[in-house]
Amino acid sequence: MFKIIRKFVLGPKIQCIVLDAPLIAKKAQAGQFVIVRVREKGERIPLTIADFDRNAGTITIVFQELGKSTRLFGKLREGDFIPDLLGPQGNPTEVEKFGNVAVVGGGIGVAAIYPLLKELKEKANFVITVAGYKSKDYVFWEDKISAVSDRLLIMTDDGSYGRKGLVTDLLKEVIGEEKIDRIFAIGPTIMMKAVSDLTKEKNIRTIVSLNSLMVCGMGMCGACRVTVGEKTHFTCMDGPDFDGHFVNFDELMKRLETYKSEESE
Repeated sequence: MFKIIRKFVLGPKIQCIVLDAPLIAKKAQAGQFVIVRVREKGERIPLTIADFDRNAGTITIVFQELGKSTRLFGKLREGDFIPDLLGPQGNPTEVEKFGNVAVVGGGIGVAAIYPLLKELKEKANFVITVAGYKSKDYVFWEDKISAVSDRLLIMTDDGSYGRKGLVTDLLKEVIGEEKIDRIFAIGPTIMMKAVSDLTKEKNIRTIVSLNSLMVCGMGMCGACRVTVGEKTHFTCMDGPDFDGHFVNFDELMKRLETYKSEESE
């Protein structure tokens, strides 16, 4: 059983939960995730570790209420327990001193880039962060992200905060102004595809964190398979990070639509 230590509302249907999980916190690294089961007979859902505190023995998860499981998760309160938490799963993001790095986060993906930004700064990189949100109401963690970025650029779809437009609009400006040695992108699949298409033209290596469908999280069920460089990979064991220039995003987006009707019901 894992206790909810703190809980915050970050935006419309966007929840932040801090869990007591000392063994996971001890080993967690940027880019990894956990498999959560909210109740005994519930489904297993993968959620990125948005932060961790080794001393306090806690991990932080940020999620948006979309399907039944995330809605049930969102109804829990401080002091409640969840029965199952598996992790840390996935391979940590490879971080070294690249030089000038651009990190793009979209929507809930902004939470997922936070531990990556911290590691990039620890390795003395110059970090430019481009964060995209739906509107001002959805903006969260601006102070936290800014504290681990050399430059923070914010976009909103409707222009209610920061610049109006897509994250690729700002990223195009950034790579046009100065030399960028590495790019990371985490967020909606269509956004990661757009970023990868843009950077492929400039020959800038781009790492994306894929959000394929996942069931077991241990490489046995095959539900999370993706095609990268014409080879089949399992996101849970081989990823979640891959070179965006080789990902078959069209196939991935099609697979993500598989259970949309069931999720709506």
